[in-house]
Amino acid sequence: MEGAATLFDEMPVKNVVSWTAMISGYSQNGRYAHSLKLFMEMEKMKDLQPNEVTITSVLPACASLGALEVGQRIETYARARGYFKNLFVCNALLEMYAKCGRIDKATAIFEEIDTRRNLCSWNTMIMGLAVHGKSIEALKLFNQMLSEGMPPDDVTFVGAILACSHGGMVKKGREIFKSMVDKFSITPKLEHYGCMVDLLGRAGQLQDAYNLIQTMPMKPDSVAWGTLLGACSFHNNVELAEIAAKHLSELEPWNPGNYVILSNIYANTGRWDGVAKLRKTMKGSQITKAAGYSFIEEGSQVYKFIVDDKSHPRSDEIYWILNEISSKMKACYEDDATIFEFFMSERRETNQVTK
Repeated sequence: MEGAATLFDEMPVKNVVSWTAMISGYSQNGRYAHSLKLFMEMEKMKDLQPNEVTITSVLPACASLGALEVGQRIETYARARGYFKNLFVCNALLEMYAKCGRIDKATAIFEEIDTRRNLCSWNTMIMGLAVHGKSIEALKLFNQMLSEGMPPDDVTFVGAILACSHGGMVKKGREIFKSMVDKFSITPKLEHYGCMVDLLGRAGQLQDAYNLIQTMPMKPDSVAWGTLLGACSFHNNVELAEIAAKHLSELEPWNPGNYVILSNIYANTGRWDGVAKLRKTMKGSQITKAAGYSFIEEGSQVYKFIVDDKSHPRSDEIYWILNEISSKMKACYEDDATIFEFFMSERRETNQVTK
């Protein structure tokens, strides 16, 4: 992308293809903020108008960043120019709304596509429902898809098993996983085994999850072991957590998150010697916990910030407002606590009188 950006900057004349190639390149390489920023620059060009390919390229960036406001503006633009005749645009918009949590809007788009739906449309909607906890709806759509004669692929089964995972439906998840080979001749991939580990782990069946990892036909990756470690964290299983963490230290020794999770498990179970040992290991290996960051959308702009970030030119105003909000929330909490205590004291006195 660095080479492409240099070439793009040197171009004496840029057309819609040039801009779209860069926007698409950034998006496909996971550099979503760059993709969205470039699209916004393109919007300002008076002699250029984004086409269907541009729209399809930038919407995944909006989806990944949670830039709902920009995505809605793009939808308005696409509808005004008749781009909704293009199924790629519809599917990209469907994914954007699903990933941004607007399942209602995603459902409306899905219904609007109607008979033009392809496998991507079905998969996106099933996955969107699954990850937002609408497990029953996701599986109902999965069955509807099969009844309408649309053959599923490996992505479909990721969504279906995820739906079972988020809904705690272990038996149903096992049935769907087994049907991949038995009914549809689809060989499960690493992702499907990872989903099954998640399904079993969430349900507290940690030993079964570990056994599944041990018997996988391919080498378990960091996602599989990381999923098991996360489940151990939820259920405070130290023994299996240590096994998962050991494998993760070999697969991704640079990742501090695994050490932090194991440290938290030790702390939750009172194993302070384990906490101290892990901290010593991290310090000796010069492993530092990376600062977390967030994206926030405001005024059609997406900003990235970390803890105590003061890089924004108006950071003083931002922190002043945050302090004001914090003070008012604290005041409201204290008022509520006072009212609650008054109510409880009145109730205690009434009970004494009754007695």
